Amino acid sequence: MFSDIGALEVVALVILALLIWGPDKLPQLIQDVSRFIRRIREFSDNAKQDIRSELGPEFKDFEFEDLNPKTFLRKQLAENPDLKEIQELRSSFDLRKEIDEVADAVKGKTLGPAAGSVAGPAAAGAATPDLLKKRDPSGGYERPPFDADAT
Repeated sequence: MFSDIGALEVVALVILALLIWGPDKLPQLIQDVSRFIRRIREFSDNAKQDIRSELGPEFKDFEFEDLNPKTFLRKQLAENPDLKEIQELRSSFDLRKEIDEVADAVKGKTLGPAAGSVAGPAAAGAATPDLLKKRDPSGGYERPPFDADAT
C-alpha cells in the first residue's frame, strides 16, 4: 500500500504528527490506530472464512484475489498447458517494432538495401517506389492532392 513512500517522507510525516498532536498524545494515537487496523483485518478475515464455509468444500482453494480479472487471466494462462501456442505467439509479436515500421512508412522512410537500415526516399531510388505517389508520364513521381472531404 505504501511501497512508494521513501525514508524522507516517513520522517516528514513523523515530524508533522509530532507538531499536530504533540509528544504526549502521539503514543496513544498510534495505539488507537493500530487497534483499529487490527479490528478491520479481523473483520475481513472472519468475513472471508464465513464465505468459504458457505460455499462448501469444493471451493476450499478459492482465493479472493482471483476475483480480479487480471489476476484470474494471468493464473489461467500460466497453468493451462493447452495455451502454449498463445504464449509463443505473444512472445513472437513485437508491437513496438510494428508501430515503428508503420510510422516510418507514413513519414516517407523506406527500408534500404541493408537489413534494418532506414533511408529516405531519395536513397531508396527506383527499387522501392513510394506507393503514395502517382507516376508522372515523364517517369517521375508526384504526390496526389489531399482531399479532406474524402477522408
